[in-house]
Amino acid sequence: MVQRLAAGGIQSPLVLQAMGQVPRHGFVDSALVAQAYEDTSLPIGLGQTISKPSVVARMLQLLLGAPGAKGGLGRVLEIGTGCGYQAALLGQMAREVYSMERLRGLHER
Repeated sequence: MVQRLAAGGIQSPLVLQAMGQVPRHGFVDSALVAQAYEDTSLPIGLGQTISKPSVVARMLQLLLGAPGAKGGLGRVLEIGTGCGYQAALLGQMAREVYSMERLRGLHER
């Protein structure tokens, strides 16, 4: 997956390293584990999905390029935790991560 992301234009070593360290299959239903590393979104329940790896990587790369991130990611607030995959990636890249989920069913998972 990381090689495909790099070939697709993700250049940030920090993003690629985080994507390689966080096991995406741990954030999806066991029936979907075989598809976890494909570049596709997958259902996580309550009509929500885990985003495609390429979309997640692109968002993280853009975040790192933001003017406020020039000294690295300090404190990050994520609204909409979902399955927690992006929060886990942010945890590899930022000093502190706070993540909130508004849907009780996803929060309890």
